[in-house]
Parts: sequence; C-alpha cells; structure tokens
Amino acid sequence: MAHLGSRRGRALALPVGLALTASLGFLPSGAASAAELSDAPAATVATNGPKLSYVVNVAGGRWTAASVKKAIAAAGGEVVVSYDQIGVIVVHSQNPEFAKTIRKARGVVSAGSTRTAPLSVQSDDAVDEGAQTLSAAEAKAAAARATDEQDPLEPLQWDLPAIKADKAHQKTLGSKRVTVGVIDTGVDDTHPDLAPNFDAAASANCVSGKPDTTAGSWRPNPGESDHGTHVAGTIAAAKNGVGVTGVAPGVKVSGIKVSTPDGFFYTEAVVCGFVWAAEHGVDITNNSYYTDPWMFACKNDEDQKALIEAVTRATRYAERKGTVNVAAAGNSKFDLAADEILDNSSPNDTTPGDRVIDPKECLDYPAMLPGVVTVSATGAKNLKSSYSNYGLGVIDIAAPGGDRTEYQTPDAPAVNGRILSTTVNGGYNYKAGTSMASPHAAGVLALIKSTHPYASPAALKALLYAQADKLACTNPYDIEGDGKIDAVCEGGKNKNGFYGAGLIDALDAVRR
Repeated sequence: MAHLGSRRGRALALPVGLALTASLGFLPSGAASAAELSDAPAATVATNGPKLSYVVNVAGGRWTAASVKKAIAAAGGEVVVSYDQIGVIVVHSQNPEFAKTIRKARGVVSAGSTRTAPLSVQSDDAVDEGAQTLSAAEAKAAAARATDEQDPLEPLQWDLPAIKADKAHQKTLGSKRVTVGVIDTGVDDTHPDLAPNFDAAASANCVSGKPDTTAGSWRPNPGESDHGTHVAGTIAAAKNGVGVTGVAPGVKVSGIKVSTPDGFFYTEAVVCGFVWAAEHGVDITNNSYYTDPWMFACKNDEDQKALIEAVTRATRYAERKGTVNVAAAGNSKFDLAADEILDNSSPNDTTPGDRVIDPKECLDYPAMLPGVVTVSATGAKNLKSSYSNYGLGVIDIAAPGGDRTEYQTPDAPAVNGRILSTTVNGGYNYKAGTSMASPHAAGVLALIKSTHPYASPAALKALLYAQADKLACTNPYDIEGDGKIDAVCEGGKNKNGFYGAGLIDALDAVRR
C-alpha cells in the first residue's frame, strides 16, 4: 500500500523504517432524483469557495451525461474529463454548494468531493518512504554467490524461492504479449532492469484525472516517491545479468501515475488509471495504495459513497475489458472482517479525527471492492507479516511482502527480511508492506496469463486461488515474541483470514 513511514500515517511505521502500503465497493441501485436544475446562468452561483475536485456519477447512457454536463455548468462546475463509458464525470468547482446542487439534477446517481483540501500547487517535498538501502558490501557478496542462472542480486531475493519463481523461470519467463500496469506513484522506465520490459504505449500520467501521454510523464519527478518503481521491479525486472529478477521477468510492465507530488491518490486519478488500463491492453493492474483522503470511505456519507461508486465502476469496466485488478490489503494490522475499526487517520489531506467504522459499510478501496484480488503479506518464514491487515472473507490470497528481519529472518544467503527491488536512478533498495506483496501476486497472474493467453479474468483468478499453497491459520500468533497475541486467524486451511486461499505459487502458474 502507500508508503510506510509517511508523515500522513498511511501505514504502520516499523522501527527500522519500511515502505508499507495498501485498500469493496458497490453501485447504489436507487433511481436518480426527478428534480432538475434550472437553467439559471452560472453567474448567479456562488464561486467564492475553495476550488475542489468532484466526481459526478450518472445513470443511463451518453445522452444522460450530456444533460448532466449542462447542469454542472449551471451549478458553477467545470468539466475536467467525462468518462462516458462508465458514467463518471470529473469536475472542478468553487461553488461551496456544488455537490448538494448537482445531486438534485436528473440523471445524477451520486456526487461528491474527492478531497477535503482545496486544489492547489502541491509541494515537491519527498514522502518519507523509510526504505532501507542496499549496501555495496551486500551487493558484492550477493554477486559472488550468484549462479550462472541468476542475476547478481538474486541471492538476496528470498521471496522468489518462497513462491517457487526461481523454478518457474526454468520453464518460462513469461510472455511479452502480457502487460502489467502499475497504478502507483510513477515508474522510472530508464532503470536498466525495467527499460527492457517497459511498455510506454500503455503508460500515462493520470494525476489530474485526465490521461497525459507526454513521453516520460509516467515517471516520478525528482524528490517524488520511488514506490511505483519498486513495485514494477518486483513484477517484471528483466532477467538480463543486471541487478534483481522480477516474478515475471519476461512480461511487459507499464507505469500509470496516479499520485500527486505529496503522495495523495485521489479518486479522479484512480478512475483514470483503471479506465486507461482497460483501454490500452493492460492484462493485470497492481494497486498498492488506498484511495485518499479516507482510509475507509463510508456508504452512508454522500461524498464518500460517490467516491466508492466511481472507482467501483472503473474497476468493473476494466474487468469487463479483460483486466484482472490486484490490490494490497493494507498495513495497519486491522481485522477487516471485524465488527468495527478505529480509523484515526482520515481525512489525511486536512485534519484527521477518530471515528469508529464498520468495515462492511466503510471500505478501504480499491482493495475491498468486488472482483479485486485482495493480497495480505507474508514474511520470510511464511507467517503473516506483523503489519499486514487480515480478515476472513476479505483476504483472497497471500504473497511475500517482507517483515522486520528480527521477526522473520530469511535463510542465507539472503540477509534482510524485506523485499529487494528497483528504485529510481538505477538503484536498488529494500521495502516491506502489503504494497510489496500485491506485485508478487500480479506477477504470478502475469505468468498464468502467459500460460493461458485466452483465459478470462474470472478464470485467471480461479487458477491463482486453486494453485496457491494452502497455509493453515497461525494461532497463537505472537509475531513480536512478547507473550501477547497480536492477531487471531479465523477459518480453515483452505480459506482463512490471514492467508486467504494460501500463498501464491509461480511454478504451478507455468504448468499447463
């Protein structure tokens, strides 16, 4: 998910410092209001409020969208982009009553502000990822241990043998016809381990809610997060005698940038990301974040329910177009199947406050949306990672996300319990989080898609779950070793709250 150690408290900060990140949805069935806006000129509408961004979800076809766009103008709104294929319109407005007004327009199902802070020029301050650097000594020692079949840093990647990816690579590296879209903070495609597999035609910058295809626009700018670049390396770092090896080192990877310079993933950008992926040949999307500013968006709030609906429409559209969507479960140690959860980090773009939410009504999205593959994290001992969210009926599958080395120490020659992957400027570093688990699952799905090129999203997901190595509940779970139970796993070996259907299996993914 989004970034551990971030000043916004997006994820649980482990003492050593990690990059940890993470995120169900619905489409309300109520009929649109019969009330219709007047054709009063926009000049009569208040425009003295802060400039905010909104999503307006409409019913029906393009004719409805056209009618609603007139109502948007009358209510003091400016259309940024209209995704008529899913009935979602992105709007900017300085009318403090815009959302309330537009909800009364005929054809509008829901509408809400995507943020609580006004649109403004974002700062270029770096988000603290808490990454742990790879030392020159570690790199040199790893290269000395690498076999002829391994890239130089592969001996440090305990996560590959954990899911049998090393054995899978003896059969296939995956197909160049398969593309995984990294919906994230941007991907540095100039990295020597990513450049050979990068798909620029399937890449874009969606931060504004409208795709920008300017060459390089998908890259993180100087000082911005390397999160997406790390994720991309886990999926598809080339097996080319350089650095690390990805789970599916023969497939393509694209960068779909959706986070602001300050690291916020707003709804309009996320919607753009899924629609872009759906229409540009992306077979799998990876989503290692939750959609800001609400860690959990609630259906009983007029603004928040509109955000859930917009992203739900986008993910469903992508799946109808043949895309499998994978998402990180989150790093707050939450039981997502509990009766209630204390969310004290929302809204994270202004002033957060304490609120007790029901996770059946308030969703961490896109991870908890229908059809999305929700991934929990495991460490080097195949135990649930200390920080990972969990929940019976919510977690679909588990994958290596790393953990504190003290909690789950890898076998030699690996020396760090976190996940080693690519960073900006041609480098490599360690991170841990469900953000790192999700791309492992996306990589295995890419191998399954390579093996079964005509399989539907439903079939690909079914294979992913059926092929997983079953992991029974870990009870008692005292990951910190202090005599206190840290979490309780519910369910049986075939399906439980810690590991879902089990640990992903890359070797089975390449067996016909």
